[in-house]
Amino acid sequence: MRCFTVLGPSQTGKTTLVAKLASLEGTPRKSVSPYGSSLTEFEFKNETWCAIDTPGANEALALAQDSLLVSDACILCISPTPDDAVLAAPYLRAIEASGTPCLIFINRMDEPRGRLRDVIAALQTYSNHPLVLRQVPIREGDTVVGSCDLISERAWRYREGQPSALIELPKDVFEREHEARTEMLEQLSEFDDWLLEELVEDRAPASDTLFTISARILKENRVIPVLFGAASHSNGIKRLMKALRHESPPVAALQTRLAASSTAKDASLVAVSFHAYYKANVGKTVLARALTDGVKQGSSLGGGNLGPLQEAGSGKPIAGNVPVGGIFGALKSDHLPAPALFTQAAAIEPPDWTTPPTPMLERILVPGNERDETKLSATLTKLAETDRGLKVMQEEGTGAALICAQGPVHLRDLRKTLSEVFRVEVSDRAPNPVYRETISKPSDVHYRHRKQTGGAGQFADVQLSVQPNERGHGFTFGESVKGGTVPRNYIPAVEAGAREAMEKGPLGFQVVDVDVTLTDGQYHSVDSSDFAFRAAAKMGVKQALSQASAVLMQPVVRVEIHIPSIFSGGLIALVSSLKGQVLGFDRDENAKGWDIFRALIPGAALDELARSLRSATQGIGHFSKTFDHFEELYGKEADAIINTHGSGAHAH
Repeated sequence: MRCFTVLGPSQTGKTTLVAKLASLEGTPRKSVSPYGSSLTEFEFKNETWCAIDTPGANEALALAQDSLLVSDACILCISPTPDDAVLAAPYLRAIEASGTPCLIFINRMDEPRGRLRDVIAALQTYSNHPLVLRQVPIREGDTVVGSCDLISERAWRYREGQPSALIELPKDVFEREHEARTEMLEQLSEFDDWLLEELVEDRAPASDTLFTISARILKENRVIPVLFGAASHSNGIKRLMKALRHESPPVAALQTRLAASSTAKDASLVAVSFHAYYKANVGKTVLARALTDGVKQGSSLGGGNLGPLQEAGSGKPIAGNVPVGGIFGALKSDHLPAPALFTQAAAIEPPDWTTPPTPMLERILVPGNERDETKLSATLTKLAETDRGLKVMQEEGTGAALICAQGPVHLRDLRKTLSEVFRVEVSDRAPNPVYRETISKPSDVHYRHRKQTGGAGQFADVQLSVQPNERGHGFTFGESVKGGTVPRNYIPAVEAGAREAMEKGPLGFQVVDVDVTLTDGQYHSVDSSDFAFRAAAKMGVKQALSQASAVLMQPVVRVEIHIPSIFSGGLIALVSSLKGQVLGFDRDENAKGWDIFRALIPGAALDELARSLRSATQGIGHFSKTFDHFEELYGKEADAIINTHGSGAHAH
């Protein structure tokens, strides 16, 4: 079996394209996973093919990346509008990082949107590989009615519902065809010395030789050929499928490519997984591709034995060996992670380029009833194993289930899976913001803890000096007790009590950057104890904090925003509107046409940053964050936070 992925932005006609390719000869077999990726198996020219159609939402980019792990080649399906080229930027970036041979198909050419040359120029902004136009359109007015192949120089006229008709090249296309062919040959000659010599000697190379050269260059992943058509009318579909058949490399090339990006040797790689999902009453299904012969139920893979196997397209059980290159679904094989590379004895981490964008949307998931609380935690852990774009944590303070998703669509799909597969209903809310407080002036306190009940009493007397610490220094403790007024064995209890007092200050938040020094005290030979000194220190420090002009502290995070360069100009205003500070930006060395933009942003503004960034970059931009520091917050804004989240809220 040969396998390719069709990927690209939403609304470019990917699903229609796959359906038309699969229906060129006979009836295809199709299956859809709950996450929106679909697999279609079909026959073409006596070979079995599998097309993986990935969702176009930017939040689902991880699914497209993982599909490239098992693909001999891929088709990037794009719009014929030059202004939409930026929407293809994340896909070009993923394709180049993966090393997957790629063909670009400019779809919907029946809708006049702009010049083909302008579309390719706009796309080239984001591609290190030369984009090589392989056809020129034949137009009547604004309508594309056919195409001319630049290698064979044969012209075809589209016919609705029928194969295209071979025609003589119209005279008004001669000049354009000659110019485009010359440019194509020059581009190809950069990767073939024989062709370069032919062009220098002004000899016309034969079409058959050119097809062989172009096939080799694509297999070596040197260029990205560009074809076009209109899938909804079947225009240009057969030409695209023929290019895939002749020019995409065999499965052995994929095995070599994967081995080069991992610690495994070519021959030891047996299979590669790219997707996993859960279904009610079935459990986990892992989708994988066999790279060698001998993969079957019961055989060893990834350090365990395979459970029942089924065909990915039809769902029918596989009785014998999976053919080399075959895609299969593994049931009852929970030891297999996805995505992963497999030898018989081990599962190997997938290459770094499969790492999904950092999830930007943080939400607390609240189960509908208490019974589901424990179930929710275990279920989320399972789902995070099959969805690397999802991060699962616990909220500070409450321990509630905190998830980081790629965006609203990803969150919606997660809730749907929890409900339909695991029967866990959840609502979601924004997490509580993380604030701290500190003090702005020193305070000395003398506190005596005395309790007398039946039997031994409690006695501890402490004199404490509480001072502001340098920002970021946290809590520190010291003592300057002289003459044994507080025996040394009680001093650790004093420190423990002071630390406890830091858990909640007068404003209602955890206290940071404070130094506590024990300066003096008294004890009682019978009634003093660790407990008494701990209680005295805790209450004493609390009293000192309330006298030391508490100040609210907000978290400030350092964000690294990844965006196509055309959007960089708008980010300065966006960051300023969120009361952030721009630190600068650089070209992204790993992705042509992208910038990395750095800024400091108040932690409370991260949700708004995610929303505004999606809006400002057509859903393409994403950011990662790291905590930087806490800074003071004053005035009405601070008062509102204290009333909503701090001591004001507890008072109501």
